[in-house]
Amino acid sequence: MVAEETAEQRTGPVVRTPYGSVRGAYEADGVAAFRGIPYAAPPVGEHRFRPPVPPTPWTGVRDALAFGPTAPKPPYSDAFARYLSDPAVPGDDCLNLNVWTPEPAPGARLPVLVWLHGGALTRGSSAVPVYDGRTFARDGVVFVSVNYRLGVEGYGLFPDAPANAGLRDQIAALEWVRDAISAFGGDPDQVTVAGQSAGAISVGALLAAPQAQGLVRRAVLQSGAPEVAERDKVRRMVRRMAARLKIPATAHAFAAADRAALLRAQAEVGRFSSPVLGGPAFGLVVDGDVVPRDPLAALLAGDAARDVDLMMGWTSDEYRLWLVPGGLLDRVDRLGGVALAGARARCHCGTDVVRGYRALHPRAGTAETVGQLVTDHLLRVPLHRLADARPGSSYVYEFAWPSNLPDLGACHALELGFVFDTGTVADSRKLAGDDAPQSLADAMHGAWVAFAAGGSPGWEAWDAGTHPVRVFDGGPERVQYGPRDGELALWSAEPLARSLSWRAWPSRAA
Repeated sequence: MVAEETAEQRTGPVVRTPYGSVRGAYEADGVAAFRGIPYAAPPVGEHRFRPPVPPTPWTGVRDALAFGPTAPKPPYSDAFARYLSDPAVPGDDCLNLNVWTPEPAPGARLPVLVWLHGGALTRGSSAVPVYDGRTFARDGVVFVSVNYRLGVEGYGLFPDAPANAGLRDQIAALEWVRDAISAFGGDPDQVTVAGQSAGAISVGALLAAPQAQGLVRRAVLQSGAPEVAERDKVRRMVRRMAARLKIPATAHAFAAADRAALLRAQAEVGRFSSPVLGGPAFGLVVDGDVVPRDPLAALLAGDAARDVDLMMGWTSDEYRLWLVPGGLLDRVDRLGGVALAGARARCHCGTDVVRGYRALHPRAGTAETVGQLVTDHLLRVPLHRLADARPGSSYVYEFAWPSNLPDLGACHALELGFVFDTGTVADSRKLAGDDAPQSLADAMHGAWVAFAAGGSPGWEAWDAGTHPVRVFDGGPERVQYGPRDGELALWSAEPLARSLSWRAWPSRAA
């Protein structure tokens, strides 16, 4: 006998937010989904290039049944679109978020996970199918994913506008969560903010931002470490765009420009940007306000987020997503010493470091050496330093399962389908290939759920003496300890580096 549907199930659950009521829809596993809820006013007109302001309240019940507009962004190149999906939803009201919850009613007090997408601060959105929050809600976590301003509109540096608008959007979204999430069954005192790549860099900045203190209980940094860009570097991006558009390099002039022309100019000046090779790029900058100092320095000093538990990690072959598309892997190999010299300049290290890498892995090609060197500089070194500064409340992992697709290895972003348990989604298979192990998804997704729910993902916390790292490689549960002999000496300028990448590397390079 099939039970009759209630009126709420037929019409969808209705929840009251601080700005008006929204109607969601029930999906599989009894999860209620609310999509496209505005947390700030559309960043157009007088709000363009300005800090976010609250949305205009509405009367009646607003349908929250479809993803809201995504922030303006250029599309991925064909080479990257082969591996990464980036849906674009038109519209101005792009400062919106989505909520998945197993119990859309006050009083449930469930843990909350807020997701900040990656995309180099120029691409990405909450509508990427891999980021389906239903799986977290299915397992008892209220899941929130956020859209925020990107590129020049989110991270341009102008003389007549505040910096870091995209980060300010994220703070506004966390404030919305604080004020509204209890009505969706969430506990505003048990909020985990998580992000990957640029999303993780954003998480690091939020942990140190004075305006975000008290909004977060736990944080996850996936393949991204706290950092800031040089102001002159970001300013040059804006000036190059202005030169192409033949307008002054001011927010006023950019706000009056055609948005499609802005995006074309942004794509043109940023086409040579790469985490491995460097090049022009947008980034967070010290602004004396939401980013009063380098976030990593603030966190290392213990000046911020003292009571926040951290989980952080990387993939064994981050660089392969940056070099494989477009054939850059082979090109870097052919460049040989020129590429190594560029990597040394980018990483601010001497020839002794490169010689050490070569001695440990003499059969590795130039691209592999350059990629691992830059990955250590950008990710492993700062994350190790952060864990060393916060022993007992930090958990470190490495994702080491190689993709079923050629050349990708355990590349950047590959872990996302496992964290979200969305490996059957076609967009996940663009990176993982077919037949990705469900057991690995069970292990990773379970760890993220456990961390959001109780502060421990299931392995021992970081200890400055033993350095436990949970390795997710598709095999039996495994924790590795400490650096291998000889690796500590590689980074003479970074004595805290632990170069854990070399554990997984020899199986493919030796």
